[in-house]
Formats: sequence, C-alpha cells, structure tokens
Amino acid sequence: MSNVVIENFIAGEFCKGTSGKTFEVRTPVDNSVIAVAHEASKEDVAHAVESARAALTGPWGQMKIDDRIDMLHAIADGVNQRFDEFLEAECLDTGKPRSLASHIDIPRGAANFKVFADMIKNVPSEAYRMETPDGTGAVNVAHRAPKGVIGVISPWNLPLLLMTWKVGPALACGNTVVVKPSEETPLTTTLLAEVMNSCGVPAGVYNVVHGFGPDSAGAFLTEHPGVDAITFTGETGTGEVITRAAAKGLRDVSMECGGKNAAIVFADCDMDKAIEGTMRSAFANCGQVCLGTERVYVQRPIFEEFVQRLAHQAGELTLGRPEDPDTKMGPLISLEHKEKVLSYYRLAVEEGATVVLGGGEPDMTEDLAPGAWVQPTIWTDLDDNARVIKEEIFGPCCHIRPFDEEDEVIALANDNAYGLATAIWTENSARAIRVAEQIEVGIAWVNSWFLRDLRTSFGGSKQSGIGREGGVHSLEFYTEMKNICIKL
Repeated sequence: MSNVVIENFIAGEFCKGTSGKTFEVRTPVDNSVIAVAHEASKEDVAHAVESARAALTGPWGQMKIDDRIDMLHAIADGVNQRFDEFLEAECLDTGKPRSLASHIDIPRGAANFKVFADMIKNVPSEAYRMETPDGTGAVNVAHRAPKGVIGVISPWNLPLLLMTWKVGPALACGNTVVVKPSEETPLTTTLLAEVMNSCGVPAGVYNVVHGFGPDSAGAFLTEHPGVDAITFTGETGTGEVITRAAAKGLRDVSMECGGKNAAIVFADCDMDKAIEGTMRSAFANCGQVCLGTERVYVQRPIFEEFVQRLAHQAGELTLGRPEDPDTKMGPLISLEHKEKVLSYYRLAVEEGATVVLGGGEPDMTEDLAPGAWVQPTIWTDLDDNARVIKEEIFGPCCHIRPFDEEDEVIALANDNAYGLATAIWTENSARAIRVAEQIEVGIAWVNSWFLRDLRTSFGGSKQSGIGREGGVHSLEFYTEMKNICIKL
C-alpha cells in the first residue's frame, strides 16, 4: 500500500500543494507504510479558505434548501455504495477490527449527512408579535443564515464518523468547510472528496488540507482570518491552543476535548449488563474513545465479583489483524501513543496499583510485533489522588475502586478536571436520576453506554469542552440567528 499518494483537495481538485513536503502514513497493525501524504503549505490553506468563501456566494449559496438536502442524501448514499473501500481505508488507518468499523464508523459516518439534512428541513424558528406605541404593532421573525467558512479539525480515533459529525450539519446549514484530518488517519477524509465530486457538490464546498498542528496545516487553518468558526475534537491541550487562535477575530469555537470518565456500579445493578457495558466502555477501539471509562467505582458488596468477572472477560479479548473475524481488539493508533500508554502502565505500578490484568505488551506474532500493541489492563488499590486516576490515558485500561455510599461516589466521580460522560448501573430508577443529575458531565448514561440519539445534545463540561453538538444544538453553532423586525 506504500505506493498510495494522498493529495490535498482544494476547489474541487486534488493537488499536491506548494510546500513540497510529504509525510508517511503508517498502519499501527505492523507499522508499515500504507501511504505518502502531501503536506499543505500556508498558501495551500489560504487557497482552500478562499475557495470555500467563493462557494458561499456561488452555486452552493444559491442552492435551494430542498436541493441541498437531496445532495446530502446523495453523499450518504455515495459513502454506502463504496462501503468496502471506506471500511478498508478506515481499518488501514486505525487498525481497528472490521467488525467494529463496519457496524459503527462507516454506517454512522454516512448517516450523519442524512440525519442533519432531515433536521434542517424541520427545525422551527421564532416569531413574535409585539405592540408598538402607535398601536399598529410589529412582527419579529427569526432567520437562520450560514455562519460561513468552517474550519474542521477532526481526530484519529473515529476518523470518518467524527469528521462527518461536523461536516454533515455544517453543510446542511449551508456553510462550506475546510477539513484538517489527523495526520495519523487521512484516508477516509480524502476518499470522501471523491464522493463529493461524484455527487456534484460544487467546487470549494468541501476542502481537505493535510499536515500537522504547529507550523503546519492545523495552525495555518485555525489562524486564518477567513475562517468564521472552528470545530474541534481532540485532547484538551490542543483545544486550548485552538481557542487562543480563535480569540483573534472573536470567532466561534466548538470543542469536544478530553475525558476521564467514571462508571458507577451500584450493588442492585444487573451484573451482566454492567459487565458487558463496562467491557465495551473500557476496551472498545483499544480504549481510544473520548467517552470511554477509565475509572470504575463499584459498591462494596459486589466489588470482588465485579473485578473477577471483568478481568476474566477482558482476558479473553483476542488481539489481531482487522480482517480476522476473531479479532476483538486492535492496536493503539501509533508507536508514539503506545509509549504514552505504556508509560502510564509503568506509572500505575510505581503509584502502588495492584495489576489485576495485563499491564504491558502482549506477545504478538513476528509479523505483528512491530505494531502498536498493548495489553488490556485492569488495576485496583490506587490512591484517589494518583496521576493514573486523574489524567486521561486513552488506552485499554481502567482502575476499579470500591465505594459504600451514594454521596461518597458522587464526590469521587466529580473529583476530576474533566466532565465528559458517565455510566450509572442500577435498577433503582429514582437513584439513577438522582445521581445522574449530580454528576458533572455532558452526558450521563443509565444502564447503557455509547447509546446516542443524534437529536440530543452532546459535549463536555469543565475541561472536556465548550458548546454542544447534535440536533438543534449543532444547527445553533453552524448558523447565525438573525432577527427581522417588521413594523406593521
């Protein structure tokens, strides 16, 4: 696959760009080169922003809403028609099992276009009648207008899904986009450009620039004054840098950042449900899910049984190639991230953890040994102030701690700088609602995990983000609300 060349996509055309720089894209499965990507220069990013700006006043800006909706449906259909190509690209980039990507990443990535196309068609607007001193009155009518050129910075853990989660509503609202995918996972974002062209999306509506963060495409895009708003999913430190860049010009930002999510398991839970849900939340996608669980609090009467059962099931996870139907867990995204996760595995031991399961590198076959593989790992006995308890690891690991009282576990769950998600396991509905209302997060699941109605709000509190996505909340970010006051 190393002969694959990934180009930037600007004004409806693929182009190498003017930087003259390229970088290798490697699969984390065995660290082999799968493609060479052309890095966008500052001039290339400026060209992409100018093309996006021009499209706002061209055919895209003049397109009737019904025609735009039809086009977004065609984009979704185009992805599904090339489902196998997108699946292969996503698994090459990330190393995740095909069984996961085929059920989550690709179908939901395509569905984001249809969901938001249908939503923009049905969203209500405000209208108010008011009295005036002369007695004739006035009517106020709300009008939604596209915000303009949207800079999209998308992550590597769910490359297609989380990119279209932003591009879908942005285009539905009539905006144009310049997308900077992660340098680790550029394949499906680039492949989507082919679908855009095949569907007749006007040039400049969807642009892709490749590169890195500082002094590269990421910084060039977020610092460009022609970008009207920036949406980002990724780690909190990068989000802070982007927010500082967006402050110049007072441009809007939507940030979904890091998490150190807690699961709370009460003694009256359905144990089978709680084990199954915690297994997925801690180990799905090799733990590389912003909503994943790294802290598990279990009520003392069932603590020992829970630890034993979770460790048993996690110990049976099969690591292997994406295309192997027996594979249940893939590698981490890169060797660099592998070293970060392993550093936390070592730190946990230094901080006094009992290693219940894993804690190191697995024995892989010779052909896979160069890849970014780590063991699924479970700890107990860490102090509540340990770094492993406080800091996001983003790997297939969790710490399990016993608790006694409801108020105690609420305080433990909230004792963290992040506030993205939680999962509460109890058959007591009153307790479930009472606890969910008190956990400082953007989304609280009860007896489930990763169950998402795309009409509902999504985002984090504290250092987990700014703003909300999903449903009308996405439409609020991607449009400017204008009030038109008509004197009668």
